[in-house]
Amino acid sequence: MRAAIAALAGLIFGVGLTIAEMTNPAKVLAFLDLFSGQWDPSLMFVMGAGIALYGAGFLILRRRAAPVLGDRFYLPTAQGIDAPLIVGAILFGTGWGLVGLCPGPAFAALSLGGVPILIFMAANIAGMYAFELAAPLLNRNRAAA
Repeated sequence: MRAAIAALAGLIFGVGLTIAEMTNPAKVLAFLDLFSGQWDPSLMFVMGAGIALYGAGFLILRRRAAPVLGDRFYLPTAQGIDAPLIVGAILFGTGWGLVGLCPGPAFAALSLGGVPILIFMAANIAGMYAFELAAPLLNRNRAAA
């Protein structure tokens, strides 16, 4: 049952990203390009709606003792801003600005086909794998410092 609901939620999310054109790199890049005279503010409404929906959902979540389909919530515990967070944000933002895609919309865009999306997803998977290989070394160096 959990897997079916997760799949349905993912499908709804992917359809929403596709309808909002978040899977269209040209549209995303036009949104990010503030200074060329070609700025497209329409994705601001998509992001605003997402933030509002998340905010309402988070308020509801805080009133519950446990999720509907789980025994407990898995909420982030980190409170600070550290170097891995900053580096990750820079890498994510740079990739999004250069390509016009981030992992969620790219995954949804797989249904539209196209070699550039496949290349992006292959690079994304390679980056995740490289991180998994490097994480033990990075954590060991942080613990020694």
